[in-house]
Amino acid sequence: MLPLLLVLFIVVPIVELYVLLQVGQAIGVLPTIALLIADSVLGSILMRSQGRAAWRRFNVVLAEGRVPHREVLDGVLVIFGGALLLTPGFVTDILGAFLLLPPTRAVIRAILVRRLLPRMVVTGLGGLGRPPGGRGPGPRRPPRRPTADGDVDGTATEIDPPRLP
Repeated sequence: MLPLLLVLFIVVPIVELYVLLQVGQAIGVLPTIALLIADSVLGSILMRSQGRAAWRRFNVVLAEGRVPHREVLDGVLVIFGGALLLTPGFVTDILGAFLLLPPTRAVIRAILVRRLLPRMVVTGLGGLGRPPGGRGPGPRRPPRRPTADGDVDGTATEIDPPRLP
């Protein structure tokens, strides 16, 4: 975790300053500032449109009764992309654009899912299931103890089955 924080708070600002200085020397101070303002405005417009599209897809999936895992991840990536685009600097703007554009966002989403899914499944099961890597038996659950009348302690919830139109 410490290396990630070092990169975020020390390396990224230094790289941003270097790129800003190089662009400023190449095209001038006022055009550099105008370019930063323009890409922030365009980024906010792109963030708004992609955010609305992600929200619409989220609602459609919910209405269909499916789990909106892809749509939630898209929404998170859009939020991070918008935050990066609103941050002054060209490097963060490029990273933010990658997160906001649908084709590159799909690639980043696939990488994240492939990398984080095994951790989320194990954690989502409360530590039950197979360890990361999928090998070996998972942790054993303690046996349930029947009560005096033969019932097993626990709770149950009735769920009405979904009605088909």
